[in-house]
This record gives sequence, C-alpha cells and structure tokens, in this order.
Amino acid sequence: MLQAILLMAPANQGNGGGGNPLVAFLPFILIIAIMYFLMIRPQAKKQKEKQKMLDALQKGDSVVTMGGIHGKVAGFTDDNKTVILKVDDNVKLHVERTAISYVKKAGTKKV
Repeated sequence: MLQAILLMAPANQGNGGGGNPLVAFLPFILIIAIMYFLMIRPQAKKQKEKQKMLDALQKGDSVVTMGGIHGKVAGFTDDNKTVILKVDDNVKLHVERTAISYVKKAGTKKV
C-alpha cells in the first residue's frame, strides 16, 4: 500500500526553479495590455481631438463652456490662452481656452 502511494507521487517535487519566469508574469502583462487598449489609448485620443478643436477656434464660432455658458467667440487675448466670449449685446466674458467644452454646429437651433 505504501509503495502504491509513493508511486503515485510526482517524481520532480524537489525541482522548484525550473520554469520560465516570463510565464509567471504573463497574466500581469496581459492585464496591463488590456488596460492600455481599453482605457488609456481612447482617453489620449479624446484629449488629442479636444486639443485640435481648441486650436481651430475662430472668431465668430458659437461655443459652450464647461460651466454651460453659451456665447460667440469675439476675440482672443494677446497670449492666446484666453477667449473673449460675447454672451449678450453688452456682455463679454473672458474665459480660459481650456474651459471651452465644445463648438456648436452652425445648424443647431438657438433656444
């Protein structure tokens, strides 16, 4: 009976460091790759598109700020970091260029 138990035991129990270390880290590498393609890459793409939109701002564009203020671009300051928005006939606001959320399309209805 004792001989049968000893014969069933694996022969290489004492061999502890014979495996490939890359196989041990493969799950972590796969998790990092999945996170890159599902989270980091789309966010970077979105950020590039927003920067492209902000660089293409022109005088007369209808925009909406992150705070929900609707207005038209009346001009830019000398350092080109601040946008002057015309909100009403006698009201102009200075907002940071990065505070512009999106540019309204020309065909959008004014509420």
